[in-house]
Amino acid sequence: MNEILEINDIDELRRYLLGHPDSDALRDELYAGFLKYSRYRTVEEWNVAVRICEALAIIGWGSHEPLEAIKGTWFNGNPETYFMNRYAKPRYLDAVWSKRKNGFAIDYELSFYHGTSDDPLEHPERVGGPIGQPQDLTLSSQRNWIPKNPVRIVRGLDNCYANSRPVVESIENELKRTLDREMRPQLYGSAIDAIVIDLSFSYYDNYHCKTNHIIADESLKLKRKDFYPKLLEMYSAKEIEDNGYYLRNRYSYGPFRKDTGRTRVDIVLEKEFSQLSHHSQRQLLSQYLIHAVEQVAKRLERKLIYDFQLMISDFKSILNSWAGQEQ
Repeated sequence: MNEILEINDIDELRRYLLGHPDSDALRDELYAGFLKYSRYRTVEEWNVAVRICEALAIIGWGSHEPLEAIKGTWFNGNPETYFMNRYAKPRYLDAVWSKRKNGFAIDYELSFYHGTSDDPLEHPERVGGPIGQPQDLTLSSQRNWIPKNPVRIVRGLDNCYANSRPVVESIENELKRTLDREMRPQLYGSAIDAIVIDLSFSYYDNYHCKTNHIIADESLKLKRKDFYPKLLEMYSAKEIEDNGYYLRNRYSYGPFRKDTGRTRVDIVLEKEFSQLSHHSQRQLLSQYLIHAVEQVAKRLERKLIYDFQLMISDFKSILNSWAGQEQ
């Protein structure tokens, strides 16, 4: 364990672990260490838990539920640390940290215990009581990842036209859960952690809160600086202001970051999309989602060792089933 904690380079750690003569014994030792530090009390203990999770992601968790150690940001801007399974369910300690004079310490009033992988709690328990001493150290985040659904559908804003609300709810409560459950990430490879697809719906809540997307001709290959001048060729400034018009490309692709295994796609939807039947919205949105993932695959398939063909096949099967549902 001491040797593992001293190896900081992730590739060196991989070589060390995969070259170990007794992987079963090593896994047992690592898991025992994880259980010890799953109720971390200080930055140093959290960082040990992160290194153990990195090691188990390499040699496998065996019969235990794989977990990923995440450092994120809580609503108030402070760091948050937690363990997450492949279905984005929290496990063990979920802690929010506050900056003290001598470093970071857990804010026990904002931190919760979610139970173990074998016995998750129905209602998280507040940690309660002062925990650990402040430490002037950097909180780590896991640098590799466990196998999980690689296609993450998100929305930056909750706003949409009322006729799209049932479709949005179906995405959240049916499609995303099915993707998490039925995609087979363990068969695709480990080069990709997530293709994050951000859906932006048009909406008109009131005159001061509105966005109606106008989809640009793809052949024009417009940049952000081109959108408003081009929009003025189509509508007057008053029409643009009154209706909340924004010219946008249907798809926008972000770069792939090898260190995080992530890339991003933005998909923009116009008002007319929300005027379709719910069934037609699901069908059209499925086409957009499949196209986005296929384009990501074309951009990355020569650069990464990853079974895009199998991943896309599974994705299409799930999307086609979801799109075929009648309301």
